[in-house]
Amino acid sequence: MLKDFKAFVLRGNVVDLAVGIVIGAAFGTVVSSFVKNLLTPLVSIPGKANFSALHFTVRHSVFLYGTFLNDLISFIIVAAAVFFFVVRPVNHLMNRRRTSTDSESTTRDCPECLSSIPKAATRCAFCTAEVTAVA
Repeated sequence: MLKDFKAFVLRGNVVDLAVGIVIGAAFGTVVSSFVKNLLTPLVSIPGKANFSALHFTVRHSVFLYGTFLNDLISFIIVAAAVFFFVVRPVNHLMNRRRTSTDSESTTRDCPECLSSIPKAATRCAFCTAEVTAVA
C-alpha cells in the first residue's frame, strides 16, 4: 500500500501539478500586491478609493454594498493586470515563435505524431519518424 502511494506521488504529473499550484499561489500573491500597491492608488487619484463604509439597512439586515464595490473593482483591476501583463505578452511570444505565416504552403502534418513539419523533411523533428518528402 505504501509502495503504491509512493509511486502515485512520484509520478511526473502529480509533481508537475504540485509545482504549478505553488508557482500559481506565489504568482497570485505578486499580482495581488501589484494591484494593491501600484494600481489601486491610481484609482484613488480622482476620488475616494475605499468604499467599505457604504451600506444600507433593511429591517436590521445590513447590506455592505461598498465592500462588494471594493471587491469588484479589485477583481477588474486584477483581471486587467493579468491580461495586459501576462496574457498579451505570452500570446505575442507564441505568435513570434511560429515559423511561418503561411503554414499551409511550407509545412505538413507528420503522419505519426501529427506535428507540423516542413514539406521537404524526410524525418520528423518531434517523433523522429521517417517520412517521405513532398515536393
